[in-house]
Amino acid sequence: MNQYISQGLKHLKTITHHRHLVLYHCCRAGIPLQGLVHDLSKYSPTEFLVGAKYYQGTFSPNVMERKDIGVSYAWIHHKGKNKHHFEYWFDNSTTGYTMVPVKMPTKYVIEMICDRLAACKTYLGENYKDSSALEYAQRHDYSLLMHPETEALLLQILTLFAEQGEDAGFRYLRQLKKSTKK
Repeated sequence: MNQYISQGLKHLKTITHHRHLVLYHCCRAGIPLQGLVHDLSKYSPTEFLVGAKYYQGTFSPNVMERKDIGVSYAWIHHKGKNKHHFEYWFDNSTTGYTMVPVKMPTKYVIEMICDRLAACKTYLGENYKDSSALEYAQRHDYSLLMHPETEALLLQILTLFAEQGEDAGFRYLRQLKKSTKK
């Protein structure tokens, strides 16, 4: 029981640290209110108890839940509650009963980038570099899972962060936010 409490406290510290980083990034990106409410579902019993049980500290506990029982109910809950995850943005196609990715509104793409930067910083610690989020994205094939325009925008912005650093990246995100309504 003491180990479970210890892991729960470590998980609480990790997700709170992550949320604080996302809030900081969202403020820099011009979307502070999204930063305030970012990932509040991680404190719900559905997500928190799984996080405490499978806490590792170097990657998402959802990975361990999936390895243990074959599915991550915490992740299914999380992606269904948080619009900054591209997995939230699926709908039936107009030509039949097939699920297809939908283009994400820009404000959620911006939050997704803030989230990815914060996740890389949280899990990589001192090994983080400006290219970490881009390198993570490049290790995954999103072509069937993410709307092509959303994927192109994500990679364009992460490349900007990798090549020009955070000041240029956040300056671009603020300009992007001002130029779009969604």
